[in-house]
Order: sequence, then C-alpha cells, then structure tokens
Amino acid sequence: MAQINLLPWREQLREERKKRFLTILAVVVVAGIGIILLAAQYYSGAISAQTARDDYLKKEIAVLDARISQISELQNRRKQLIARMKTIQDLQGNRPIIGRVFDQLARTLPDGVYFTEVKMGGQTIAITGSAESNNKVSELMRNLDGSPWLGSAALTEVKAKAAGDPDQNNVFQLTVQQIHPATEGDNIK
Repeated sequence: MAQINLLPWREQLREERKKRFLTILAVVVVAGIGIILLAAQYYSGAISAQTARDDYLKKEIAVLDARISQISELQNRRKQLIARMKTIQDLQGNRPIIGRVFDQLARTLPDGVYFTEVKMGGQTIAITGSAESNNKVSELMRNLDGSPWLGSAALTEVKAKAAGDPDQNNVFQLTVQQIHPATEGDNIK
C-alpha cells in the first residue's frame, strides 16, 4: 500500500475550521455589539422624545394654571361687581322709599309734637322729640301705626320736664319699624 500522509490535510482543515469559527465568532460579536448599540440608541431616542413631550406638557400645564388663576380672579371680580351692582340697585330702589318714609313721618306728626332726633338703622327708626302732652305722644303713635309705610311703634321713654322750665314739654323716645306697602296703590297718598 501506498504511504499517504493525511495529517497535514487534517491540520489544515482544522486550521480552516478554527479560522472560520473565529471569523463567525467575530462577526457574531460585532453584530451583537451593533444590535446592542442600536437598541441603546433607540431607547435613548425614545427617552429623549418622552422627556421632550413631558417638558411640553409641563409648559402647557403652567400656561393653563395661569389661565385658571386668571379665570378664578375674574370670577371673584365678577362676584364683587355683582355684589356692588346689587347694593347700588338696592340703594337706587330704596331712594324713593326713604323719601316716602320721611314724608310719612311728617304727615303723622300732630300739632304740638316736635322731633329733635331721627336715627335709622336697617328697618328700625329711633325717634327722639318733645310733645306738649302725653296725649300728643299717644296720637303720634296711633298715626305711626296707621301709616302704610310705618308700623309697630313702641314707646321707649317719656319724661316730663321740671315745672320751672319755660317750655313745659314732655321729652319722649320711641322706635318704629319701616314696612313696605303690599300694593303700589297704597304708595300714593
């Protein structure tokens, strides 16, 4: 038989396989590193895009918060203006009423009775005055109770002046409630 040496061929094949394996291993490592870098770049881009969206939302939220504070401030101003308008309307509406109340006070005043002080607080009118006699005070109270604009007259105090005074009048204090007549026809008298 012929002598054939197969060892160098096997060694050469082994070397080729080893080179091929190292080449494939290098390609796989490079591909793996490339895939990892691409994935890292993708996720980095996704994170930066989300951060940009979050920043945009924060800016828009700040703008909306400023608008909301402006709206609440405007609502508070509106409430204040409505309250002022209501107060002004009440005052405008009550202006003729005050004139009528004073007119009724003058109409109910009998001869010999004088008012020295008239104070109005809310719907209550406090009257201080002097009268020639207690009968005149009683007549004033009856007139006040009969008035369509006044009612619930209550005598607080009556004092007779000393006998030595040149004006022998009784000093009185009373309170009366302001009322509103039910119909407009009662207002005209």
